[in-house]
Amino acid sequence: MELFFWGYQMKIKLLILYGILSIGFVCSFPCLSQDIEDSNDLNAIDDYIKVAANNNASLKAAFEQWQTAIEQVPQVKALPDPKFTYSYFIEEIETRTGPQKQKLSISQSFPWFGVIESRTDEASAKAKAAYQNYEAKKLELFYQVKYSFYEYAYLGKSIKIAKQNLELLQYFEEIVRTRYATSTGTHPDIIRAQIELAILQEKVQSLEAIREPVVAGLNSILNRKNNSPLEWPQREEYIAIDINKQEIIDLMIKNNPSLLALDFDIAAAKAGIELAKKRFYPDLNIGLDWIQTDKALNTSVRDSGNDPIIAMLSINLPIWTESYKAAELQARAISRVTTAKKAQSQNDLIAQVQNAIYEFQDSARKVNLYENILIPKAEEMLEASEEAYKAGNVDFLSLIDSQRTLLEFQLSYERAVTDNMQKKASIEMLTGEDLY
Repeated sequence: MELFFWGYQMKIKLLILYGILSIGFVCSFPCLSQDIEDSNDLNAIDDYIKVAANNNASLKAAFEQWQTAIEQVPQVKALPDPKFTYSYFIEEIETRTGPQKQKLSISQSFPWFGVIESRTDEASAKAKAAYQNYEAKKLELFYQVKYSFYEYAYLGKSIKIAKQNLELLQYFEEIVRTRYATSTGTHPDIIRAQIELAILQEKVQSLEAIREPVVAGLNSILNRKNNSPLEWPQREEYIAIDINKQEIIDLMIKNNPSLLALDFDIAAAKAGIELAKKRFYPDLNIGLDWIQTDKALNTSVRDSGNDPIIAMLSINLPIWTESYKAAELQARAISRVTTAKKAQSQNDLIAQVQNAIYEFQDSARKVNLYENILIPKAEEMLEASEEAYKAGNVDFLSLIDSQRTLLEFQLSYERAVTDNMQKKASIEMLTGEDLY
């Protein structure tokens, strides 16, 4: 029992560390409201997820990044602004038709054919990638909520079970005292019962003390004040689920938003290559000039005082080909990097989901073992040991061992259920689909 509780405490310490890290990224957004739903509204897992989705600062940041990428698309579609030029002749230029006083020019630049399409394709792909990154952040947040929620529920179950065993030990102590009063029990049995009671009471107090930092970690994810109370959560009933490993892997490859984001990054990189190629071609510039011209001194001159209008066509000269080649090579390198990154990410995610599937199935086997075999046998053994002790056929140590075994099995069952639900949440995060 000592070793079991030590293992549980290590698990809780890891959860507390996770909560502290969560507090770090939430506190970086102090402008967000901290006064959120009352704890009485937070019972089931769906309640926690709803609050986190509405208020988590990290998710809000991912959403705004997506909106930023969306607003980039109409910007790259637009042509450059028209250019207006005003010229005033400080010294009038005398021409045959009269002196020129001022000139107005307007021009419009047009990128080479296909440049705007390539820029739009690149920006659109980046916006789609930003959306998938937002979806990935949302799934990650939901996993964090579920993981912490199930850990908090496990803590509540552990305290409840420990208190029930504490009451059982107190009952056993009364039996020992009764037997000692009738000279059928021994004084060492009383001392041993008191020692076991003291140990279990201390464990209950220790578990109850862990509640505060665990709640602080949950509140940080929900963007609530760290000292806001949270009632014990109502964990859903455990339901055994059969899953097919290959189907889960295929679903993950198809739906995982991180992989989808990389697909769009690859598309953006390819559009970037096409855009780099366009730098070898000139931009077109079309313009119109108007020159104000006064009457000529000789009014009999033909076209005297007529204002000339000049149509203009110009192009830039893309002669610095080395820089253009470098830009194209850079774009191709970015495409290769993104493609390789996607391949490695997919391999990593396949390994991650395979490990999650193994732990999910392993915890399900443990749940079945404890629920249907070990706990019923431990209860039967404890009942038999109690009757045997009352009859004087076994010593008190055998009775205590039976009680310890039952406690360990009960806690192990709750640990297995919690692990199963957490691994289910992990698989749901990786596949983007709920498992039923």
